[in-house]
Amino acid sequence: MPTGSDVVNVVIAGLGGQGVIKASDILADVAFRAGYDVKKSELHGMSQRGGSVSSDVRFGKKVWSPMVPFGCADYLVVLSSDQLEVNRHVLKEGGVTLSAELVDVSRLASPRCINVALLGALSAHLEFPEELWNAAIRSGFPEKLHDMNITAFQFGRTCTKTQQ
Repeated sequence: MPTGSDVVNVVIAGLGGQGVIKASDILADVAFRAGYDVKKSELHGMSQRGGSVSSDVRFGKKVWSPMVPFGCADYLVVLSSDQLEVNRHVLKEGGVTLSAELVDVSRLASPRCINVALLGALSAHLEFPEELWNAAIRSGFPEKLHDMNITAFQFGRTCTKTQQ
């Protein structure tokens, strides 16, 4: 977690319709609930036609810019395997990559929960209390989707193998 002037940089990438923006909204909400200054940006591209989407989330004591500089992402979360190489340049040396291959989608109530499952995997690397994650997930989805997404998040927490 950030200390002093440190800022944590997370890039979430995938394809339109995979929930990249929703995942970044939830992460930003968790960091804000934890008391951090949070900045977020999005790049939609041709997302309405299934094209590339990425979202930067930065949090710390004070964050000046919403954009993660190239080569400075602490974490790269990739919802679609074909977006891994496209976005690898944002990851800093020693940064952590969490990709969709970590999650056995057949164990999720819906494949659409991959974004929340990967947030669960990311949560194993961040020291936010689980109740903040649950509150942000509940805040981000209609009530009928709460249980399904909380379950996906919990499952994701068990999928912690990372790539370099």
